[in-house]
Amino acid sequence: MGEVLKPSAMPRLQSGEPDFDAVYGEHFGFVWRCLRGLGVAPAALDDAAQDVFLTVHRQLSRFRRESTLRTWLFGIVRNVAFRHRRGARRKAARLDPLEGELPSAGPSPFEQAADAEASAFVTRFVASLPPKRRDVFVLAALEEMSIPEVAEILSIPLNTAYTRLRLARVDFQRALARQRGDNEST
Repeated sequence: MGEVLKPSAMPRLQSGEPDFDAVYGEHFGFVWRCLRGLGVAPAALDDAAQDVFLTVHRQLSRFRRESTLRTWLFGIVRNVAFRHRRGARRKAARLDPLEGELPSAGPSPFEQAADAEASAFVTRFVASLPPKRRDVFVLAALEEMSIPEVAEILSIPLNTAYTRLRLARVDFQRALARQRGDNEST
């Protein structure tokens, strides 16, 4: 670490005022460690150090040299640390949990079960299709590609792609009707 700057050894500008950049460079580590040691939360250390040096910047010209610079800095650090700890306590108090349960923004358990059931149905249906219809159905219906894109990807004529998709949709309607009939009979 650097040497302690005594009032007489403090770097000064031509105007006679202490040099803020030199004070910052020489004492940043000291300020940081003191803030941490005085209980400032790790997430707030950057803000607290900034607050200290903003105060130093505003007050440096009024430093009376009645104490060492480190003593003066520590007084500022102590005040800033106190304010940050107090602010953290106030913020934590505002974050106390509310009484009672809040409604969830997500789907209800019933909706989740229905989605899982629908997904399982589609998975079974797709697995039951002949491979050529399955490819077209997956690309067009599930991946939402246009039929010209599907025909190009599969290297098949455009009309063949339309025909396979139409047949897959008919198969889907039949499977869905069977599924609804099975559900209604149970």
